Amino acid sequence: MAPEETEAVEAVGAVEAAEPGETVEAPAARTYSIVADVNVRSGPGTSYRKVGRLSAGSRVTIACQKPGETVTGPTGTSKIWDRIGSGRYVSDTYVRTGSSGYVAPRC
Repeated sequence: MAPEETEAVEAVGAVEAAEPGETVEAPAARTYSIVADVNVRSGPGTSYRKVGRLSAGSRVTIACQKPGETVTGPTGTSKIWDRIGSGRYVSDTYVRTGSSGYVAPRC
């Protein structure tokens, strides 16, 4: 590999490191609004056990998303379920994400 190619590869993989003793803050987690009262389930479908309930206007952080039971809700019809905590899922059709697709990593 030519020296200029090595430099380009190193530059692409470079990550800025913090100075010793410097605190590096992670970006703030994005939260989304619940658009209507919704049951929180233990898995990605309505046949899973209810583990809670969220009221319209509540805000959630989506840890990841996965396909599950297709649900029709206030924002449309989707098979995407949002994991909002360990063993806590809500249908994406009850969350205002601004997208009809995935907005977080898949679980």
